[in-house]
Amino acid sequence: MALTGRAALIAALGSVPIGIWDPSWTGILAVNAPLAAACACDFALAAPVRRLLLTRSGDTSTRLGDTADVTLTITNPSPRPLRARLRDAWPPSSWEPGTEVAASRHSLTVPAGERRRTTTRLRPTRRGDRHADRVTIRSYGPLGLLTRQGTHRVPWTVRVLPPFTSRKHLPSKLSRLRELDGRTSVLTRGEGTEFDSLREYVPGDDTRSIDWRATARQSSVAVRTWRPERDRHLLLVLDTGRTSAGRVDDAPRLDAAMDAALLLAALASRAGDRVNLLAYDRRTRALVQGRTAGDVLPSLVNAMANLEPELLETDARGLTATALRSAPRRSLIVLFTTLDAAPIEEGLLPVLPQLTHRHTVLLASVADPHVARMAGSRGHTDAVYEAAAAAQAQTERRRTADQLRRHGVTVVDATPDDLPPALADAYLELKAAGRL
Repeated sequence: MALTGRAALIAALGSVPIGIWDPSWTGILAVNAPLAAACACDFALAAPVRRLLLTRSGDTSTRLGDTADVTLTITNPSPRPLRARLRDAWPPSSWEPGTEVAASRHSLTVPAGERRRTTTRLRPTRRGDRHADRVTIRSYGPLGLLTRQGTHRVPWTVRVLPPFTSRKHLPSKLSRLRELDGRTSVLTRGEGTEFDSLREYVPGDDTRSIDWRATARQSSVAVRTWRPERDRHLLLVLDTGRTSAGRVDDAPRLDAAMDAALLLAALASRAGDRVNLLAYDRRTRALVQGRTAGDVLPSLVNAMANLEPELLETDARGLTATALRSAPRRSLIVLFTTLDAAPIEEGLLPVLPQLTHRHTVLLASVADPHVARMAGSRGHTDAVYEAAAAAQAQTERRRTADQLRRHGVTVVDATPDDLPPALADAYLELKAAGRL
């Protein structure tokens, strides 16, 4: 079979061996002088790696599940062309499993004195900051017999943000908000309402809404209409203790809580309310305060990007004290935590009156859909035992929720997919009832 390319060259050069006696060896080493000379020439003609100039550009953030393109510009200042293989190294979680090799390795040719660009496409599988590692370049000579290799550090960071998958529910919740907000004429009552306008009395209107001064100035009876009060304060409190690390549908409970918090923040900011964020376990992990309506959502997403559950018990007293300092005036405090009996009864319930005395408290908890599936399983002995265990767990959660409700807390307990819209509905109901 005929040989071509590099194999043919090596075979041809290998036909002229030279024997050399080395006293430190017991035999004669066969050394191919023409091949050695060709290798030395090939190595000399390979472009030097250390003199290359590398810079980065491209995306600095992306949402979890989306892609980010980072461009590497390679400038070759040497008089020799660069023929190279390049590895752009990033942490393993920067790609889906099995795709790292294809995504991080590139072939390129850079003529002498010119520059070329190559793009690495990341698809991160975890939230947080992804920092670029070393760029390894292997420079080949024209024959491809020997190479030069070196590394460069070209810093770059891509921040992986929460995915905010619940934003699909925002249009329907905003439509309901417009009804409460007075854009569609409705009458609401309660201390948490603001005067909207006057209109003529119709049978069935509450007589307490009659404006007698306005009625005296005109020939018909005038009544006041109200709209939910604006500029209310919301404090979103993320419990980042050990219970938030539990996995539900192969994702931490903390991620599901973040998604629900983002939908509520987007809705509340559109309603004209002020939204703050506190993440706490035994110390403050994140705090966002004083943001404008247009800046609050990007600030929350950015603050949540690097949050991770801490494998320690949450200090309920410290959380309560920090929440009270962060909400100096009457607010709606939305606490994202567990409904497990022990953390609630031993940690939250003893300090809960400090919150409910000054604020309206809403507790949002992520339920495991697998428990509901277990509760409905039948057909064999193991399934019946699983159903009994699931029913017991559900009964304990309902009992804990009832304890919280007796303390004046509104409780929303739902699966990851159902929690964001259920929490938004609970907020709108509180707003319509004038409890904010």
